[in-house]
Amino acid sequence: MLTAVRSFLFMVVFYTASLLFVLWALLAAWVVPSSVPGIATSWSRFHRRAARWLLGQKVVVVGDLPKGDYLYIVKHESMFETIDLLCLFDKPAIGAKRELLDIPLWGEIARRYGLIPIERTAGATALRSLRAAAKAAREQGRPVCLFPEGTRVPHGESPPLKSGFAGLYSLLRLPVVPIAVDSGRVSPRGKFLKRPGTITYKVGEIVPVGLDRQEAEIRVHAAINALN
Repeated sequence: MLTAVRSFLFMVVFYTASLLFVLWALLAAWVVPSSVPGIATSWSRFHRRAARWLLGQKVVVVGDLPKGDYLYIVKHESMFETIDLLCLFDKPAIGAKRELLDIPLWGEIARRYGLIPIERTAGATALRSLRAAAKAAREQGRPVCLFPEGTRVPHGESPPLKSGFAGLYSLLRLPVVPIAVDSGRVSPRGKFLKRPGTITYKVGEIVPVGLDRQEAEIRVHAAINALN
């Protein structure tokens, strides 16, 4: 019962505040367009605090998270990390499914922020768009983050990586920082109840530039599933 009450309070508080953040960002975008990333980061920090104090979920990072010219590849188990990455990185360019940009109001802010849209059913066309957007983000000095499984997966599952990872690894020629996360244990996909506990990010060993596709994928796949 307590978990249900806390989950309900989180939903009301977070989504009400999210609407206010979106309206704030829309207004600010007309006056100072460059302020949108800062507002998005404030929203992410609010989300982490709400999860901590309303749900009893705290965040732990295991290992040193390097900052600089890297491609960050992250396990994807729940909505939590899609928002929380803005707490881990400075204005990250995050790959996300194209449908999210169609959400009223929020989608407009996502475009202005610079979310990287991914068309999951567009084949080679989607891969070319992903490459171009990621390259543009790197030229702006923004870290690029990708969820290589393409969608949220239940905790414990380890599906193969989508082809987008290999394409970016080859194009950007950046060392890869693989990051495991176990958010699905306490905030499972599609479930209303969110349980208290610790959400862990585990930073894996850096995958160097120049490996063949199979070797790079094997190393990354193992590292992002280290918390399974």
